[in-house]
Order: sequence, then C-alpha cells, then structure tokens
Amino acid sequence: METVTSSDGTRIAFDRFGEGAPIVLVCGQSTDRSSNSPLAALLAEHFAVFNYDRRGRGDSGDTLPYAVEREVEDIGALIGEAGGSASVFGVSSGAALALEAAASGLAVDKLALWEPPFDPDEGRRPPRDLAERYERMIAEGRRGDVIEYFMANVVGLPPEFVAQARRGPYWQDQEALAHTLVYDTIIMGDYSLPMERAAAVEAPTLALAGGESFPFMREAARKLAEAMPDARARFLEGQTHAVAPEALAPVLGEFFGYRA
Repeated sequence: METVTSSDGTRIAFDRFGEGAPIVLVCGQSTDRSSNSPLAALLAEHFAVFNYDRRGRGDSGDTLPYAVEREVEDIGALIGEAGGSASVFGVSSGAALALEAAASGLAVDKLALWEPPFDPDEGRRPPRDLAERYERMIAEGRRGDVIEYFMANVVGLPPEFVAQARRGPYWQDQEALAHTLVYDTIIMGDYSLPMERAAAVEAPTLALAGGESFPFMREAARKLAEAMPDARARFLEGQTHAVAPEALAPVLGEFFGYRA
C-alpha cells in the first residue's frame, strides 16, 4: 500500500500494480479498493494500475465536510502520482464520479464507465432527500438500516434477499461503509442523466453496460455516449451489474490501448 495527499490534506491509500500507461480505478458504492483488485491484477499485465480507496473507505482518510469536489481532487492527486495524466475507469457511482472528474478538467487520457446508475425514467428515481435520510439514520446509530434501505428501495432487491444479506457474514463490513452511501447519493444528485456534464467531457470515452443488467442501465450508457463529443456505448453480453473481471479486462485493455 502507498499513500498520496489530496489537496485538503486527506491521505488517500492506493495499490500500484504493473508498468505501462497509467489507469486509475474508481470503486462504486458500498465498496473499497478490494472490489477492484481482481480487475487491477488483470490490467496490470499491460498497464500501470492505481487502485485506490475513496475517502472514507478502507485505509484512506475522511476529512469533513464532504463535497464531491474533494473526491475529484483525490482523483487528481492519483493522476499526479501517475505522472500527470492517466486514463480513468469507474464502476457504478464511481463511474458517475469519474465522469465528473473528467468534466472538471482533470488530465484524463481516456475514460471508461461501467453502468453509472443514472435513470432516464423520473418515476423510478429515489427521493430527493435520500442523503438527508441516510444522515439521520447514521446519527441515530442505524447504519444497518441505511444498507437495507439502499438495497430494498434504491437497488430494488427482493425482501428475502435483503433479509438474507443482513444475516450474512459481510453485513458488518457493509455497515462500516454506510456513511459513504451519503457521499455516493450526493454524487448521483437526483439520478437524472447529467447531459451538460457529459457534454463537457473531452476525453475519448467508452460507456459500458451489461447485456443482462436492467434495461435502464444500457439506455443510460447509450444516452451518455451520445452526449459526449468522443464516446461510444458498448454492451457486454451475459454480464450483470456485478461484471466479471475476466469479461471486462480485455475490453478495457483494448480501449486503453493494448494490442496483443
């Protein structure tokens, strides 16, 4: 593990793998850098991979108050550590953050997004005060209720699945990350497609979604790609939101410039 200091003094922890053109990996909601470790190992065969803990997760610090701008600065610090420019890949809400980082003018060589969960259908979007609801639950010590609400009401998982997860061995790990669901909710805004921000992304972009994911995920990827100056959408057959690293790595490798 290595660390880099972000603009506000927050320590950001990361693992560096491989050699070659640099790629920064941005994890999604309720996860830390361990979620991207299998993908990092595959990409490291051809690239220099920077797999980091977003602030508030794992070994990274968490300077308050939270702001999306601070997370963008964290990615900027990793890009600086990588040599001044890098490609960026984000997963789910981490893809929304990666998009915002590129739109903010960071030195992003190429941008790849896996299923940023924006929803074109206004009727399916979470309540506008969702971040405030989470904050109240956390203040009341109800961290588990935050995770349960997210699974049941945002993701839409069936009650029996949520109940089983709450009894499972990883529930405590999820509770430890409950406060970061506030952060991801702030990043997602009202969950509508950020068309103006997408139009501001100058880096070549690949918007990805799974062929077996919810249809709105593919629609969101397609519409984001249409809004960007230099982008295309691609759907990976047989993949869900929990994409297999073995299916994803070759696609990213080709996009980021590796040729066998």
